[in-house]
Amino acid sequence: MFRITLAQLNFTVGDIEGNVERMIAAARQAALDDSEMIVFSELALCAYYPGDMLDDKHFLDRIEEGIATLKRASTTLPDLHWVIGTPTLRNGPGKHLHNSLLVLRNGTVRLKYDKQLLPTYNIFDERRHFEPGPDVAKVLRIGETQVGFMICEDGWNDDGDDYSANPFMRMADAAPEVVVSINASPSNVGKREQRHQVFADAAKRHDLTILYVNQIGGHDQIVYDGASFAVEPERGVVFEASRFVEDVRTLQLSNGRFNLPGGEPLSSVPKEGLPTMSFYREQIVLGLRDYARRCGFTKVVVGSSGGIDSALTLALATEALGADNVVAVTMPSHFSSSGSVSDSKALCDNLGIQLFTHPIAELVHQYAQQFLGAFSQPLIGLPLENLQARIRGTILMEYSNAFGHLLLTTGNKSEISVGYCTLYGDTNGGLGLIGDLYKTEVFALSQHINEHAGRELIPQAIISKEPSAELAPGQRDADSLPPYPVLDEILKLLIEGDGLSTGEYEQARQFMQRLRASKKGRDLIQRVRMMVARSEYKRRQAPPIIRVRAKAFGSGRQMPIAARYI
Repeated sequence: MFRITLAQLNFTVGDIEGNVERMIAAARQAALDDSEMIVFSELALCAYYPGDMLDDKHFLDRIEEGIATLKRASTTLPDLHWVIGTPTLRNGPGKHLHNSLLVLRNGTVRLKYDKQLLPTYNIFDERRHFEPGPDVAKVLRIGETQVGFMICEDGWNDDGDDYSANPFMRMADAAPEVVVSINASPSNVGKREQRHQVFADAAKRHDLTILYVNQIGGHDQIVYDGASFAVEPERGVVFEASRFVEDVRTLQLSNGRFNLPGGEPLSSVPKEGLPTMSFYREQIVLGLRDYARRCGFTKVVVGSSGGIDSALTLALATEALGADNVVAVTMPSHFSSSGSVSDSKALCDNLGIQLFTHPIAELVHQYAQQFLGAFSQPLIGLPLENLQARIRGTILMEYSNAFGHLLLTTGNKSEISVGYCTLYGDTNGGLGLIGDLYKTEVFALSQHINEHAGRELIPQAIISKEPSAELAPGQRDADSLPPYPVLDEILKLLIEGDGLSTGEYEQARQFMQRLRASKKGRDLIQRVRMMVARSEYKRRQAPPIIRVRAKAFGSGRQMPIAARYI
């Protein structure tokens, strides 16, 4: 019988001292549960992912101090093995660091394992900082139990498609009673089910029992959902920790099977995770909550247009931070509909948040007059439309500077994709909550929020309103863009491609196939393709967005600005 505690904790990048404190507190809890081992996530000491902080000598010195502190702490719990993820220094040619797993006990390092497979795709760039570890399996006998160790990506190449090495093959030869895998696996829609499938297949293929421990928390645009799990060769996934919250749990392993301490059987793990809209809501809420906390903000401000994007942003922010910490500002112009203000008021009343009104018509008029006087040309058309957005963006930044609120931008993925936004206007802000949601998903998530609340938080008048930027008389989004159900299917294939789920990919592929059957459809696809390409410069200057899909704008999609796209 072997007791093992998984510590699914919300570490902060760079907060070595704070992370150490959290690890020590969890270890004390594990000791009270009579655990023989506690397992933390990948790079737990510094949190995943520190990026070029790894090039800073002072940062690396703090890492060494953190390891020394943990070694000292382990002497106070001499029977407990601590499995920690940390960068470690190495000598020789290549990068000067390994992404390592250390097993500490009673002040000593009993085992060191260096990650073999270093991902450099999508949002990952580990090869920038780390050298791969040797192609060996590392195992350690603890009492009567033989324990093997892996780090995250090491477990994702069992089909041999991405790397020449397959750490599972070596591990199977070592035949440990349990494999401990430490991870920092980012969350996106469908990722939980993908993890379960990959590791359940490997467990069955190699007759291995696996404990998978993941990080949780929001780090810039990336959110980690936790959902640590245990998997057995025959029964598959038999345990799952909580999702989107910290969880420290002790399991008991006997004869290759997991149970709760005392031998109580584990409850079944559902095959399917959260419904998509519930997943989006919980991921965005955690992402904002942690981003604000780590950046030192307690309150946010949002420009409220009376449209669905700002309404959804306000509803999500209210759930994340509480109504007292969310402020809305409506800024009607000469072209604003009456619903711009009245719908904003109804929304804010429903959410219980404060709404300020700051008209901009006079400011727009003054700008136009001064432009005419300076350049002898009237301000009309697109420049006048963009001016309104930029005045609103300036007012919101003034509020942010004056009162210390974080400004949230409100663009969705459809509009960001094709550049239907104004630089230094509605792109102003420190974080975008819905920038990885297509417009059709914005409508669906808004309906879900009302259903989840059991009442109408976002007024139906806003949900059913035809989308419009309201920057010109009678303006509608449909005047400049294809209908969103059409646009979104095109964008999914152009931007995400085979990163889509099987169902989404097949639906988008068939839709595009029907479009390509006519010249009009082919011309539309090419038009959208060029709109996406020509808007790269806008996305490069936009604030980070919370990632919820497999391929999001930001670090996971790196495209040139000055390039020829055809």
